[in-house]
Amino acid sequence: MKGIILAGGSGTRLRPLTQVTSKQLLPIYNKPMIYYPLETLLKAGIKDILIIVAPDHAGDFLKLLGSGKEFGCKFTYEIQDKPEGLAQAFIIGENFVGDDSVTLILGDNLYEDDFSVAIQSFQSGGRVFIKEVPDPERFGVAEFDENHKVISIEEKPKVAKSNYAVTGMYIYDKTVVAKAKSLQPSPRGELEITDLNNVYLKEGTLDVAFVEGKWLDTGTFESLHEAIVFARERELAKNKNN
Repeated sequence: MKGIILAGGSGTRLRPLTQVTSKQLLPIYNKPMIYYPLETLLKAGIKDILIIVAPDHAGDFLKLLGSGKEFGCKFTYEIQDKPEGLAQAFIIGENFVGDDSVTLILGDNLYEDDFSVAIQSFQSGGRVFIKEVPDPERFGVAEFDENHKVISIEEKPKVAKSNYAVTGMYIYDKTVVAKAKSLQPSPRGELEITDLNNVYLKEGTLDVAFVEGKWLDTGTFESLHEAIVFARERELAKNKNN
């Protein structure tokens, strides 16, 4: 199993904070944002990680993270010239993925859960991680049948068919690169991860895992603040126990 952290994009919703730095380098209490998705992958035993970054801040990521040796893993870096959809990560990372399965995590997503079992037990197809949220229309939304099996995933629907959002972590087998290449850009000009998930769903090879603990997508000022408060409380609790 390999890992990809997608840390591209321009972070327009967080300006002026992102005028001079990447969103994924902003501090979340006592660590840069990207440390949190990195720790999620490392905790699950993933040691070979591709970090996809925007061209403007590539040097900053390299300076912060280096080769990966300090973290007990190996980093590869690629540039995303333009943010043209999450599924583009697999086309950019084609040589990196090779014949392996891969876990993609977004560089601005924070998870409380330990996903070791969900990642290490993966064999083939695709797996998405869903969470009940109060504002599902902001995300890809999973619809279930009476047997709790996912029958559709819709991107940012005006009327959501459930309250279950597809969160920013995904596992796919080695066919993901070919599937990503087969996608057509959406009306907003992006290769949508929801379209990729629906390819696996149509094949009957997509399953879901539920996120039990806290999940934060830190793309807005409100969620950024919430993430800082959460990270601070967790860190203080850890220090108290030690």
